[in-house]
Amino acid sequence: MLPSTSVNSLVQGNGVLNSRDAARHTAGAKRYKYLRRLFRFRQMDFEFAAWQMLYLFTSPQRVYRNFHYRKQTKDQWARDDPAFLVLLSIWLCDVILTDTFIGYLVGNTLWLVAVGYYIYVTFLGYSALPFLKNTVILLYPFAPLILLYGLSLALGWNFTHTLCSFYKYRVK
Repeated sequence: MLPSTSVNSLVQGNGVLNSRDAARHTAGAKRYKYLRRLFRFRQMDFEFAAWQMLYLFTSPQRVYRNFHYRKQTKDQWARDDPAFLVLLSIWLCDVILTDTFIGYLVGNTLWLVAVGYYIYVTFLGYSALPFLKNTVILLYPFAPLILLYGLSLALGWNFTHTLCSFYKYRVK
């Protein structure tokens, strides 16, 4: 054995897997590691996550370059720190629950995308079945969905705020 190699090459001195072995982890192992870190606020790098959010608007090339360096060094594109997700969810909750145009624009657009994606994925699933005919009917709810979206923006109706109020008073 060469003096530069170690018997236990899987784990580095700080307990972290080296990049070659980290790429061999399954998606489940990576998801478990990420979700476990979601509840450890002291270990999250909120300063770096805020930097990324700021530079996504002002200079996205710098953020891409940073991710490219991460891909070269750790052999992964995604951050293993959920601080960005936490800050984004806090920001979205603050924006969506305000009674401003931006609030219901962002909130209702997210609902439109989510429900539209559900309708489209359902259509794709049923259209793959060879014994079902005329599955394009499953796409018909898109028309009322888009009309409801436009109406909600015109009337200033924040669907998320209404849903939160419903659950607040209904579920106790």
